[in-house]
Amino acid sequence: MICVIVASMPEKDLFIPDGSYVIAADKGVLQLRAKGVEPDLVVGDFDSLGYVPEARELVRHPVEKDDTDMMLAVREGLRRGFRKFLLYGGLGGRLDHTLANVQTLGFLREHGACGLLYGEGTALTLLDGGTIRFPAAAQGTVSVFCFGDRAEGVTETGLYYPLENASLTNTFPLGVSNAFCEKDSSISVKKGKLLLLWQSTAKAACEIVF
Repeated sequence: MICVIVASMPEKDLFIPDGSYVIAADKGVLQLRAKGVEPDLVVGDFDSLGYVPEARELVRHPVEKDDTDMMLAVREGLRRGFRKFLLYGGLGGRLDHTLANVQTLGFLREHGACGLLYGEGTALTLLDGGTIRFPAAAQGTVSVFCFGDRAEGVTETGLYYPLENASLTNTFPLGVSNAFCEKDSSISVKKGKLLLLWQSTAKAACEIVF
């Protein structure tokens, strides 16, 4: 089962897989209800919402805290045993919150979970060793960044710019702006973590990551 978390940034492409457990992070409750979706859980300090909403289940936190509302929702999902997370409403707006949500993908990996951060037609996920595969239908660009000091054994096949057993660091963006070529493709890393960004619908991104 997938844990879907919806935060405050507006998102038109709000795909929620059947059977998902849905968490609203603070103002994200408005997005969900506008789509006719009632969240299973509402979490936050509710400063951006301006009031404490009625909900099936609600967890309220103080405004002064270490975690973002997205992180609070992720922690609740992990406590409930979920290991697949689809995160909406975390891209765009304030850059510091966007970066915090990207780091949340790393937090999920450290806790044995997989996260997909989606917004504005862009999907992001973190690859910690292993391979991710894209179908021939994938279009647009895909970028790969080292998430950590160094990623070794990076290979990209079926893309416009192939890469074979390369090493990436966090000081040089060698993997930025590759392109799909209407054929099956893949990106793999032997050691280290890679942050992947590509253009996609939310549904197609879910099928790739989960």
